[in-house]
Amino acid sequence: MSTGSSPEAETETTTDPAAVRRHPALFRAVARRRNPPLRRTDITVTDEATVRRAVKAAALGNAMEWFDFGIYSYLAVTLGDVFFPSGDDTVRLLSSLATFAVAFLVRPLGGLFFGPLGDRVGRKRVLALTMVLMAVGTCAIGLIPSYASIGFWSPVLLICFRMLQGFSTGGEYGGASTFIAEYAPDKRRGFFGSFLEFGTLAGYIGAAGLVTLMSSTLGSAAMTDWGWRVPFLVAGPLGLVGLYLRLRLEDTPAFQKLEEENGNGERVTGEGTELKQIFTTQWSRLLLCVVLAGAYGITDYLLLSYMPTYLTDELGYDDAHGLVILIATMVLLMLLITFVGRLNDRVGRKPLLMAGMGGFLLLPVPAFLLLKQGGLVAVSGGMLLLGLPLVCLLGTMSAALPALFPTPVRYGSLSIGYNLSTSLFGGTTPLAVTGLIHATGSDMAPAFYTMAAALVGMIAVACMRETARQPLEGSPPSVSTKEEAAEIVTSRAPDPKF
Repeated sequence: MSTGSSPEAETETTTDPAAVRRHPALFRAVARRRNPPLRRTDITVTDEATVRRAVKAAALGNAMEWFDFGIYSYLAVTLGDVFFPSGDDTVRLLSSLATFAVAFLVRPLGGLFFGPLGDRVGRKRVLALTMVLMAVGTCAIGLIPSYASIGFWSPVLLICFRMLQGFSTGGEYGGASTFIAEYAPDKRRGFFGSFLEFGTLAGYIGAAGLVTLMSSTLGSAAMTDWGWRVPFLVAGPLGLVGLYLRLRLEDTPAFQKLEEENGNGERVTGEGTELKQIFTTQWSRLLLCVVLAGAYGITDYLLLSYMPTYLTDELGYDDAHGLVILIATMVLLMLLITFVGRLNDRVGRKPLLMAGMGGFLLLPVPAFLLLKQGGLVAVSGGMLLLGLPLVCLLGTMSAALPALFPTPVRYGSLSIGYNLSTSLFGGTTPLAVTGLIHATGSDMAPAFYTMAAALVGMIAVACMRETARQPLEGSPPSVSTKEEAAEIVTSRAPDPKF
C-alpha cells in the first residue's frame, strides 16, 4: 500500500473530479483533516544512546526467555527420564515434549492479561513483571525433586512451573517488540528490531552451549542425576540483570505521548475496554497476526527447538553432535540477522518475509534428505538450508508484527495474536512432528509439515501492507536527527494557493 502521494491527490482519485474542481477549498480542507500539518514538537527525535539501552533491555529479556525454553528443548530426553516413570522410550519423550507444550497452552492467557495491562499502565512496568515471573518459574524447575523421590508430584510440579513460565512469557514478546518498535526511529525500525531475535539466538546458543558443555563433561548418568538442574538455576542471576536494565529506562516515547494526549497520564479507557476494542476493531489484523506468527513459529521451533531431538531420537546422533552443529548454525544466523534488519529497512518487510516463506516451501525436502545422509558436511548443509530462510523471518518479523496495530492497543493486540498463534502452532511443533513421524513411519514428515506452514505464510504476507520507513499507526513520526524532523515538517506543510 503506497503512502507517497499527497492528500490532495488521494482525494482526487477517490472523489468525483468535477466535484473537486467546483469546490477546491472544501476538498483541500478535507485532505488537511485527514493528513494535518505537523509541528516540530509533534515529531519524536530519538536519542541513539537511549534507543540502544532500550534495545539491550528488551533483547536481554528475550534472550532469557529463549534460554529457558531452549534448556527444556535440549534436555527433553533427560527430563523424560527424570520426571516420568520408566517404560517405552517414545512414551517418555512424548510425555516430556507434551509438558514442553503445556507452557504454550497458557501463553494466550498471559497475553490476554499482560497485553492490555501494558497498554493501560505502560510497557516498562509490565516487562519488569514478566522478567521476574520468568526467572522464578525457571529456577523453581531446577529445584523439583525427581519422580524417583516424590513420585506423582514431580511431574505435577513440573507442569505447574512450566505453566508459570508460559503465563509470564505471554507478555514478553509482544511487550519487547512493542518496546523496541516504539523507541526506534522509523527508518531504522527493522535494524533495531532485529536485535530482539538476536537475543533469541543468543538465548538458544547459551542454552545449547551450556547443555553441550555439561553433557560432555559430566556424562549422561551425572546429567540425569543432578547436572540437568544447573542450567535452570542459572536463570536467576540472568533475571536480575534484565530487571535492572529494564527499570533504568523510561517508558517508550509513543506511550508517553499517548498518555499526554489522554490528559496527564490518566487513560480514558478502563479495565476491560482494551480487550473489547481489540476484538471489535482489530479482528482482521489480529487474524493476520495469528497466521503470520503461526507460519513463523512452526519454522522457528522446528529448527531451533526440535532439531537436536530429531537428530538424536530419529537419526541416532549423540546429543553433543547435534547440538554442536546447531550452535554453529545459530552463530551464522546471528552474524546475518542485523544485515537482514538493515535490508528490510531499505527494500521493505514484505520482500524479506516472502523470501523466507518461499525458502521454507522449497528447501525442507533437500534439507532433510541431507540430514539423513549423515556426516558433518551433509548435516551442516541441511541445517544451513533451513537456517537461511529462517534468518529472513527472524530479522524482519519483530519490526513487521508491531506495525500491524495502532499504538493504543498495540501491546495487547500483538500479545494476544502472537501468543494464540504460538500456542496453537509454534510450541506444539516438536510434539506434532514427533507424533507425525511415528504415525506415518516417515522421518520426512517434519519437512512436509514445514512446507504446509510456509505456503499459508506466503498467503498472509501477500495480504499484509508494507510498513517499512513509515510511522507507527497512532504515533507521530520518529526520526534520528533534528534535520530529519525539519524536512518532515516542511514536506507536510500545506502548499500556498494563489
